[in-house]
Formats: sequence, C-alpha cells, structure tokens
Amino acid sequence: MEENRKNGETAAEAAELSTESQDKSRKRKKKAKAALSFVIMALLLLALFFASVNIGSLKVGFGELLQGLLGNAGENAATVFDLRFPRILISMLAGAATAVSGVLFQSVLKNPLADPGIIGISSGASFAAVVITAFVPSLFFFTPLFAFLGGVLAFFLVYSLSWKGGLSPLRIILVGVAVNAMFTGLSSALNSMIGGNSSGVASIVNGNITMKTWDDVWTLWPYVAAGLLLAVFFAGKCNLMSLEDKTARSLGVNVNSQRILISLVAVLLSGISTAVAGAISFLGLIVPHIGRILVGSDHRALIPFSMLSGAFTYLLADTIGRTIAAPYEISASIIMSVAGGPFFILLLRRSKKYGA
Repeated sequence: MEENRKNGETAAEAAELSTESQDKSRKRKKKAKAALSFVIMALLLLALFFASVNIGSLKVGFGELLQGLLGNAGENAATVFDLRFPRILISMLAGAATAVSGVLFQSVLKNPLADPGIIGISSGASFAAVVITAFVPSLFFFTPLFAFLGGVLAFFLVYSLSWKGGLSPLRIILVGVAVNAMFTGLSSALNSMIGGNSSGVASIVNGNITMKTWDDVWTLWPYVAAGLLLAVFFAGKCNLMSLEDKTARSLGVNVNSQRILISLVAVLLSGISTAVAGAISFLGLIVPHIGRILVGSDHRALIPFSMLSGAFTYLLADTIGRTIAAPYEISASIIMSVAGGPFFILLLRRSKKYGA
C-alpha cells in the first residue's frame, strides 16, 4: 500500500516536472518567434525604404545616397532628398502612429475591431485640420494640435453615446460608423464649399501625401515621437486594461483614469497623423492583429512591433499606390481601404461578439 502511494507521488511529480518543462519550452519558442519577427520586420522596413527611394524616374545608388545625406549631394540625390524623402518619412511616421493608436484603442475599449478610422476618431481629427487649413492657414504648424482636439471631440461622442451601463463592442462600432460618416461628410462639404482649390484641404480629405515637404515632416515628427514614447510608457497598463474592469480594479488599477489617459494618447497619435497624412482606414485594425499572431498579446512587445509594422505597411501602400498605375497615382489611404475592407469583414464574421 505504502509502495503504491510512493509510486503515485513519483508519477505526479514527474508529470508536474514534464508540464513545467513543456511550459518553459513553449515560452522559449514564443520569445524566439517574437525576436525573429522583430528582426525580419526591421530588415523589411529598411529594404522597403531604399526601394522606395529608387522607385521612379530618378535612381540613386547607395553610395550616392549616403553622400547626399552627409551633405555632398549630386543633382539626382538632391532631387530625391527634397521630393521623395519627405513623403517616405511621413508614410513611416503616420503608419507607426496610426498602428499604435489602434493597439491602444483595442486595449482600453476591449474591442478587437476598434480602429481610429472605423470609430470616427480620424474623421473628427480630419475635420478639425480641414477647418484650420481652410480658414486659418497662418496656424499651419499648430494643425496637429487642433486635429488632436477634433479627435478628442469625436472620441467623447463615441464613448458617451456608446455607454449604456457599460461599453458594448457592437454599440461602439455602430456609433463610431455614424460619427465617422458625419465628420467625413462635413469635411467633404467644406472642401466643396471652397471649390476644392486648396491643395492642403484636398490632401487631408483625400489622404494624399504626394506634395508633402520637409515642413510637414518637421511638423509631424515631434508629436509622433512624444505619442509613441507615451504609448511605450503605458504598455504595462494596457496589459491590465485588457482584463475585465472588475479584475483590473482588484489589482489596484484606477480603470477610469487609465482609460482616459491611454485614450488621449491614442487620439493624439491618430490626430497628428491625420492632420498631415489624412485619414487612414484599417491600418490600426490590420497591424495589431498581425502583431498579436507574431509577437503575442503582451503590449510591451506588441506596441514596438506595431511601430515597425505600421511604418512598413503604410510605406508599402504608398509605394504600391505610386507605381501600380504610373504615371498616375493612387493614394495610400485608398490602397489601405481596398486591402482593409475584406480584412475587417473577415474579423467581423469570426468574432463571437458580433452575432451568432
């Protein structure tokens, strides 16, 4: 009897050790997969950057490009530096900002389909930017700030109208679609009222970054850098906010204040990118979902990875848009809408929260 009991204990200990070994092995594989994903995405982004520089009628070698960056630019390198570099950098900055914005919104709203374009944040920011560009062009460098305020207004509308004893994922999407349609209509109406003659207004409404200059880069990058740093700072809180509110409160988290703070960072990132690059649909939806597959749901890894993959995805969309129908161009926002629409429908059909 005693021998059987000892054998049972030994078997239980062996099973426990085997389970622990399997858990450690799975964790090692996940970490290796995440590290490999980071390296591959960084290399892809670097390769796409140099490819985008050379796609077009003017081509420069790596050596000539490096000399141009050091101040010894030839004629071709100088032209590329003045015309293509701003567009490429804006694509990367706006893509990174929008993707991380989507990660933050999905965390605080507990909604896998939350995207700044779908729930109306981008259109609210776009409308504010259009108003400033059309009527107060002297405040051009403060456009991202006003776009942020427009995004805050849109988020307040979505959040307050969706609240009914709690946040329903379905109500957020439905109210967000309505708010998005309202602000999009107002922006288009304003563009038509001024005759569509303002290239600044038209570029925001249409999401066109063709004529962007270094001034736009200098306007955009400080806000993006600040927003991304804040997003990394709140990464640990995002992990807690992804839990149920009761669970998060039991862990000592002030859910309401953290939700507001993280939402403001998300609105800032979405608003500033919209102010310069226009509204970008579905980027904040696609990139976070791909990121969760490759690096997991830990926001301490997901947010940095979304920066890289967001920059890569939007730069890829812009590069495809200016080559697929050359010499004509298709804006990157249209490419993202075409690619993101089916992706959104697929997620909608697979989600148990949005129907049987």
